[in-house]
Amino acid sequence: MMASPSASTLTMGFRDSMRRIASTVTIITSSDHDRHHGMTVTAVTSVSMDPPSLLVCLNNRTRLHDIMGQARRFCVNVLHNEQAELSAAFSGALPPEERFEKGAWRKAEDGLGFLDDAQANIFCRKVAAIPYGTHTIFIGDVVEVRLGEAVEPLIYQNATYRAFSLSAAERAISSQVGGS
Repeated sequence: MMASPSASTLTMGFRDSMRRIASTVTIITSSDHDRHHGMTVTAVTSVSMDPPSLLVCLNNRTRLHDIMGQARRFCVNVLHNEQAELSAAFSGALPPEERFEKGAWRKAEDGLGFLDDAQANIFCRKVAAIPYGTHTIFIGDVVEVRLGEAVEPLIYQNATYRAFSLSAAERAISSQVGGS
């Protein structure tokens, strides 16, 4: 019979196992009545195609968590493989009030910020917030999508940024498969 690991051993093992999962890097933006904020997040995934929806997991001690609790909408900005510096800025390298000075930021009609040159911008209407442990799972119904030209997302794995891009041959095969 195997002995149960201690809580700290389990936590460290879980953290180390999660570092082995490569994740696409995003900047989540949201605003409430008075505040506009953005933060780098890798805990983003689709929920459903009908209705189109996704989830974002945020630590409940962050400013973005507080704003998302009040906000009606948020935007998932999928970063391009050359935007590691921007990701770092929104991960805490810059204070919140200076973050939007970096990058090509625009505002939607309702004031929601989005990165104009992102791989994709996924605008969501918040429909649920589910607290769990140290985080809250925010679920949003997708209301608009903007796509960049190339598919070259910034990837984060084992505390390191990695670039992903398709070769010309892979693009040709992908377009043939997608077009059939």
